[in-house]
Amino acid sequence: MEPMTQVDRRKIEAAREAIRDSVLHTPLFTSQTFGAMAGCPLWLKAENLQRTGSFKIRGAYYCLSKFTEAERARGVVTASAGNHAQGVALAARLCGIKATVFMPLRASIAKVQATRGAGADVRLVGEAFDEAVAAAKAHAEATGAVFVSAFDHDDIITGQGTVGLEILDDLPDVETVIVPGGGGGLMSGVAIALKETNPNIRIIGVQAEGAQAFVQSWQQHKIVPGAHVNTIADGIAIKRPAERTLHYLSKYVDEMVTVPDEATANAIVMLMERSKLVVEGAGAVGVAAVMTGRVACKGKTVVVLSGGNIDTKLLSTVIERGMTNAHRYVRIFTACDDRPGGLASLLKAIADMQGNLIEVIHNRTSSLVPLGMTGVEIQIETRDMAHIDDILAGLAQREYSVQIMP
Repeated sequence: MEPMTQVDRRKIEAAREAIRDSVLHTPLFTSQTFGAMAGCPLWLKAENLQRTGSFKIRGAYYCLSKFTEAERARGVVTASAGNHAQGVALAARLCGIKATVFMPLRASIAKVQATRGAGADVRLVGEAFDEAVAAAKAHAEATGAVFVSAFDHDDIITGQGTVGLEILDDLPDVETVIVPGGGGGLMSGVAIALKETNPNIRIIGVQAEGAQAFVQSWQQHKIVPGAHVNTIADGIAIKRPAERTLHYLSKYVDEMVTVPDEATANAIVMLMERSKLVVEGAGAVGVAAVMTGRVACKGKTVVVLSGGNIDTKLLSTVIERGMTNAHRYVRIFTACDDRPGGLASLLKAIADMQGNLIEVIHNRTSSLVPLGMTGVEIQIETRDMAHIDDILAGLAQREYSVQIMP
C-alpha cells in the first residue's frame, strides 16, 4: 500500500494548479426537475462532460505528473473497471509514460476500447475488479512498473478533491453535496475540500445496493468486505474499500445510503430526458437517491454526476426498462381473429387510442389462445399510467382479452 499522509485542502489547491491545463472545469447545472423532487434548490456537477468522460483524469494526471524520472522510465500499471483505466491511459500519454491497464473480463466494451484508444496496453483478467487488481500488482512486482490504485492513493484522492473546489467556486454557499462512492477516492477528496472550507456542509455518499461494502464499513467503523457485487453501476462495483478512504470518510462524511439498480436506471433515463445528459450507472446513483427519497436534501444541494461512460447496449436496455417503469412503455398479450384484417383491426384500435406501436409479435401457434385466433404480443409507447388504463379499458370494450406482460 502507498504510504498514507494527510490529504488537506492546501494540497488539493496545489493539485488544482498542477492539473489546470489538462483537466476541464466542468459545468454546474441547475435542475428544476430534480430540485422539485428533492424539495430544495438542486445543481448537477457534470463530471460526465470531463475529459475521458469521468472525474478520474483529475487524480490520475496529478499522480502521474509527480512521478520521478526513474518512475517514468519504469512505467505505470493499474487496475480498473473502466473510468480510472481511461484516466490513467490519457494521463500516461500526456506525461510520456508507458501504461499497462488490467480490466475485468466483463468490463464495458466501450471503456476497454477507449482505454486502448488512449494508448494503454489493456489486459483483460478475472471476473471482477479485485481479480484485476491482484493481476496488476503481480505485474508491478514482476516488471518494476509503478502500481497506482484507483482510490487507495493520497495523490489520487488529492486530485479528485479538485471537484470539491470547483463546486465551491461556482456555488460558494452550497449546503449539501451528494457524491457517488465505490472505493471512496472521489468522496474522500470532495469531502476534505468542502469540510475544511466549511464544516457545516453536509456530505452524503451513495452506493449501489448490489455493491455496498463501503456503506457497511462506514457504519461499523471497520473494513467489511462484500461477498460479491451485482450492479449496473460498474464504476462503483467494489468488493472492498481501503483503510485510507475509510479513514477520510469516517472523519468527514455525514451520511451514507444505497439505491437499487431500478432506481439508478430510472435516473439515467430522467437525466437524458430532462437534463440532456448521458450518465452511466455510477454517475446516476446520486440522482437516484434524490428521486427515491433515500436522501433528505437540505438547502442548496449539489449532486455529482461522476461519469458518462455507459455501454451502448446497456444504455438501450436501461432506456427500455426505465420507460417501462415510468409507464411510458407497456407490453401486452392479447388475441385476435385469425383471418384477413384481424390483426389490422386490433392495431387500429390501439392507434385510435393514441398508443404508439413499438413492436408486434404475431404468433398463430400460441397455445394460450383458442383455435381460430392468433396470439399477439405488443409493445406500446404511452404517456403515463392513466393512458395505459384507457387503452386497456378500450380494448376490453372491444372484447379483447388483455394481459400486461412483465
